[in-house]
Amino acid sequence: MEAQAQGLLETEPLQGRDEDAVASADFSTMLSEEEKEELKAELVQLEDEITTLRQVLSAKERHLVEIKQKLGMNLMNELKQNFSKSWHDMQTTPAYKKTHETLSHAGQKATAAFSNVGTAISKKFGDMSYSIRHSISMPAMRRR
Repeated sequence: MEAQAQGLLETEPLQGRDEDAVASADFSTMLSEEEKEELKAELVQLEDEITTLRQVLSAKERHLVEIKQKLGMNLMNELKQNFSKSWHDMQTTPAYKKTHETLSHAGQKATAAFSNVGTAISKKFGDMSYSIRHSISMPAMRRR
């Protein structure tokens, strides 16, 4: 019994199946004719307001374009400015700084490792060269 009572008092948002049930419910039979007329009038008023707001927004957007043209601002300049700002903003984030620092450190380590490998290879070639010269000269010394 308590579980049923608790179910009626749920505070969780509606789930998909709950939304479908509410959407398919016909509430119009619960409304009086007067309430229906009021809601229809409100609906018409809201639609008119939305249309007016769209017209105002369109006019403001046109005015914005005119001002930008007068100032010599065009789409390419805006894109460049936006890209530069975004790149700067990204470079100042802690994640970017940490990644840059880590990769820089890794690059230094890799450079040092390649340098050590190069030195080791050079040394091996030097040893091999010495060994080859030494073995070539040894038989010549024995024949004397």
